[in-house]
Amino acid sequence: MTSDRAGPQRLSARDNPLLVRLRRLAQDSTAYRRAGQAWIEGEHLCAALCTRGLPAAQAVITEAGWGDTALRTLAGHAARVAIVPAALFKAASGLESPAQLGFVIDLPSPSPLLSRVPSVVLDRVQDAGNVGSILRSAAAFGVVQVLALKGTAALWSPKVLRAGMGAHFGLRLVEGLDETGLDALDLPLVATSSHAGSVLPQAALPAGAAWVLGHEGQGVSPALLQRCALQVRIPQPGGEESLNVAAAAAICLYESARRATRSGQ
Repeated sequence: MTSDRAGPQRLSARDNPLLVRLRRLAQDSTAYRRAGQAWIEGEHLCAALCTRGLPAAQAVITEAGWGDTALRTLAGHAARVAIVPAALFKAASGLESPAQLGFVIDLPSPSPLLSRVPSVVLDRVQDAGNVGSILRSAAAFGVVQVLALKGTAALWSPKVLRAGMGAHFGLRLVEGLDETGLDALDLPLVATSSHAGSVLPQAALPAGAAWVLGHEGQGVSPALLQRCALQVRIPQPGGEESLNVAAAAAICLYESARRATRSGQ
């Protein structure tokens, strides 16, 4: 997709409607839900979107960025391009050290979850960095969709997007679910636990299970645990009480992928 034939638009007013919208998307973690759009900032995220062949509705680039051939090429992926002074970009950015390029992207329409596909369920995982890291691991190890129960950090918030490093663009994301909504998965649920259940290397993991990852302090809720076919714990010979939820997710998803590869699934 290329920019408008009229060429890029140059903006210089702080109260320009586009920049007002950018400030809202960049600085309000749930603004995307009302707008149906998200703001992704930085060369890496923008390039990840382009690599996936996904569209960008609007590029916003600094004057210095427009002079950089690589950034200018990336900006040209968007349907529209706006060039702004660095000070205006910084005012709209949610970062202490703003990048020089960002995209406004249209979010996919809400859709029901898919049944019987590799999935991760997030039960009130509240730290945006943890959620983004889990999305990265999910994408890396072949998960198709991530389902966020109510109370989980907003999946398309700027902080989760940055931590996800482009993983969003390769996953089906569904949020705002309650526990009963998981019935449509039609898969056994496997919960992680720091103190109960089978030890992961020896656990008889059900084929095609959905991993359930819980709140950083409280773990998976008791009601959701009752729905799980299995609980597993990761051996920790170093004696720590528990692992960070994102680290635990990476280990469990790797183990699932390893077994699936070994069995030819």
